[in-house]
Amino acid sequence: MSKQAVPSILTIGALRQGYRNGSFTPVEVIEAIVERAEASVESRIWITPPALERIHPYLNDLEKLEPDQCPLWGIPFAVKDNIEVADWPITAACPDFAYTAERNAAVVERLIAAGAVPVGKANLDQFATGLVGTRSPYGGTHNALRPELISGGSSSGSAIAVARGQAAFSLGTDTAGSGRVPAALNGLVGYKPAVGAWPTEGVIPACRSLDCVTVFAHSIDDCLAVDQQARGYLASDPYSAARPLAHPVMPAVFLIPQGSLEFFGPFAALYEQAWERAKIMLNDTGCRVVETDISILLEASALLYEGPLVAERWADLETFVANHPGAALPVTEEILRTGAKADYSASALYRAQHRLAQIRRETEKLLRNAVLVLPTAGGTWTREQIEADPVATNLKMGLYTNHCNLLDLSAIAIPAGEADDKLPFGITLFSLANEEGNLGQAARAFLRQGESVTVAVCGLHMRGMALEQQMLGLGAVFMEETETAPVYEMYQLSTVPPKPGLVRARGEGTGSAISIELWKMPLDAFGRFTASIPAPLGIGKVELADGRAVPGFLCESHVADTERNISASGGWRNWLRSAYEDNLR
Repeated sequence: MSKQAVPSILTIGALRQGYRNGSFTPVEVIEAIVERAEASVESRIWITPPALERIHPYLNDLEKLEPDQCPLWGIPFAVKDNIEVADWPITAACPDFAYTAERNAAVVERLIAAGAVPVGKANLDQFATGLVGTRSPYGGTHNALRPELISGGSSSGSAIAVARGQAAFSLGTDTAGSGRVPAALNGLVGYKPAVGAWPTEGVIPACRSLDCVTVFAHSIDDCLAVDQQARGYLASDPYSAARPLAHPVMPAVFLIPQGSLEFFGPFAALYEQAWERAKIMLNDTGCRVVETDISILLEASALLYEGPLVAERWADLETFVANHPGAALPVTEEILRTGAKADYSASALYRAQHRLAQIRRETEKLLRNAVLVLPTAGGTWTREQIEADPVATNLKMGLYTNHCNLLDLSAIAIPAGEADDKLPFGITLFSLANEEGNLGQAARAFLRQGESVTVAVCGLHMRGMALEQQMLGLGAVFMEETETAPVYEMYQLSTVPPKPGLVRARGEGTGSAISIELWKMPLDAFGRFTASIPAPLGIGKVELADGRAVPGFLCESHVADTERNISASGGWRNWLRSAYEDNLR
């Protein structure tokens, strides 16, 4: 047994396997987590960080439990610091609000009963008012992949704890997207059950009637394993509801928005390209994809925090803010006090509720037997940009998330590739509450497309060419014929048989668009494929005419000094055709 054997990425499956094999013990897992937390203090993940003496009672309790009868035995989890853990401090990221919890929140109690081990209290946007992860007096939580970027909020520390290997899963909360945005920005899965499906007793409310406890993990299966233990009616919780998952089926249709969407921030163009790729992957699932008008959803989003419904947030914190001047961060107090606007009258509130009821009914018709797919976020920001304009930047982050709880929808945020290097892109799948069980099926269908890689070929591996059978033997499937961006040159290599070599043009404006084919290849076959490619050929990123960049054949640039430039032909197939016609003449 060894602490060094503890995986750097913690998952329920990996930990269970390690315990069964005797590779490590729960104590060694916790010791590894404590070391990792101490080594990443600058990331501001924790408010109450993992400490062995604090966690030790839970480790002792494991000895009384049968691992085979406890689905989460020995699985470490993080808890957002607006959720109570008995005898631990809770702050909601406001030191003057802090108290020691007398009991576990209902969800925490259920997870501990299943054998899970709480390890610490995670940082958050103060009072869960934010989607950026920077609104904390304990410091803004850093993105797990690019520290200069925001982590997403308000469940910032919860997401980063999982991403940085300091928990196998974590609890967050979600009123407007806080259980989904941090997942998207850090390459995780974020699962938000239907309102009331998990009890919220023991959670400091943001908007009490809308709040959900959520889970972050590395996989859909891990999220659903937590859901099995957390879900269920609680009589003492007035907002709890009996909402069991129905038998999962694949939805009849994926709905995507009509027309163009709004993207924002310094990576807006990259996010838009990633969304276009995600739409292609949706089509590749074989499920019917239909465009739909989402204007009513955007209208509902605006109702949440730009109308009288925001008064609910003020109702729970008004007394504290009034009695503790200066206790809240200025931006937090500014946001909270919007709920006290004079024009947010009772009649205005009822008008908003009536309109919301209409939108909810229309949404029920729209999503029946369907799953709606949106970008989880339309962009991201640097932490400096958030500091310069904290309100407007935060508002953008909820553009495609705010509507969810108001309309009684369930949601799962999943990774959808990268917008750029170390810049994850994510999509969210939404369903009606009574069809929530279908989200896992739909999400897996999409993620299966990510188990393959799109490869650009420009010569003997194309259809009808000598090495097409190699592609087919590797399980590759032809997708489309297209062109590169006009930045390449093609050379005929002096090989037997002759092959083309695609080289990026040296001078700006001197390249050509070259015809290529795109094939989808299983990921496990891609490594074997690349290993078989002889020099001077290799695999690199090929820029396409539509702006995409995919792995494909490229050639070392020195061939330009010795080999024949055939770029004017527009591609290898055209070159062979013209050479054949010349021979006939």
